[in-house]
Amino acid sequence: MSRRLEPEVVRADFPIFSDPRWRDLIYLDNAATTQKPRQVLEAITEYYSRLNANVHRGVYELSVEATEVYERSRRRVAEFIGARSWREVVFTRGTTESINLVAYAWALRNLRKGDKVVVTEMEHHSNVVPWQLVCSLTGATLSYLPVTDDGYLDLSSLDAHLKGARVFAFTYASNVLGTINPVRELVKAAREHGAVTVVDAAQYVPHAPVNVSDIGCDFLAFSGHKMCGPMGIGVLYGRRELLEEMEPFQGGGEMIREVRFDGSSWNEVPWKFEAGTPNVEGAVGIAAAIDYLSQFGMDQVRSHDLRLTEKALEVLAEVPKIRIVGPESARDRCGLVSFTLADIHPHDLAEFLDRRFRIAVRAGHHCAMPLHTRLGLTATTRASFYLYNSEQEVEVLARALREALSYFRAA
Repeated sequence: MSRRLEPEVVRADFPIFSDPRWRDLIYLDNAATTQKPRQVLEAITEYYSRLNANVHRGVYELSVEATEVYERSRRRVAEFIGARSWREVVFTRGTTESINLVAYAWALRNLRKGDKVVVTEMEHHSNVVPWQLVCSLTGATLSYLPVTDDGYLDLSSLDAHLKGARVFAFTYASNVLGTINPVRELVKAAREHGAVTVVDAAQYVPHAPVNVSDIGCDFLAFSGHKMCGPMGIGVLYGRRELLEEMEPFQGGGEMIREVRFDGSSWNEVPWKFEAGTPNVEGAVGIAAAIDYLSQFGMDQVRSHDLRLTEKALEVLAEVPKIRIVGPESARDRCGLVSFTLADIHPHDLAEFLDRRFRIAVRAGHHCAMPLHTRLGLTATTRASFYLYNSEQEVEVLARALREALSYFRAA
């Protein structure tokens, strides 16, 4: 039986909310990072207390057991995302490193002058800058699939952009607009044009069911810290045939089979992409986070997000002088809403909300400067939701925004 997702009950699993300093905190910055439940913290403590040793390197019992825990975590991740094999799961430091791994280990070695890489105008910098760098090194060109005024990808120009493309890198869900993109349709179109697909799923994997085998993508990346896991651990799913063809991203210990004075040979997939001492704590933590989320089931997590997003779009739309960016329909969004309020600078607004109402939101360009330029904005305020947030907290946010208008005497 799955556990019922009741925010007031779930909140008790998160120690930070029982700390006297943060007991009344309304934490709405989950798109940046989520809080950590007791179950994840205990799993990490248990590893360090009872199993701490370097993995893969030792033949003594403690090291063997630590290795088993690390590799069991990999298998848990593979199961969670529907990978065909645990060998298709590479541990990284996060979504950023995962995308860079693909850019440098695959694209840098396969792109040539005149080739084309396609991204979209709604990408996080982590899915723009690596491709800019690789294109500058290879002579490939970078093309941007446009975004419509209401926050969707302009699919009318998709075929034109994909013509001649070698790589199509796009977000599953926008960290600014909240837009959930039609990933299967995008992957299918890319495949028809012979392009490799790289999906940034940092904002989607924590919030809804994902099955990479069903999607059919070549690569998919996400981060542990946005789904109740620790910082510093991420995942790159890669289709095994491609991972086998790729050269290593970094060199050092662990990723080698043999090192000679005249050269080296590489370890098997996935270890040839995991140079050096791995983040065993992070692997244990992300597996524990998956176990925690799986109590509820990702369908229930998605339904909770949807309720909060619907509530936010409803009550925020009634706030005078607000501009909400992105789709009007909550069903087309992940659990976040970005907006501007009159002429109040988002940084000033975020500080006001924190100081007067103990509401934590994000303010700025959210590592998506090109998208803000496309929207004619320099910055937005973003409220993003997760398991422990309630509809009442969303209502408090709406009231706080009304008070901000009065406080700033906003035009």
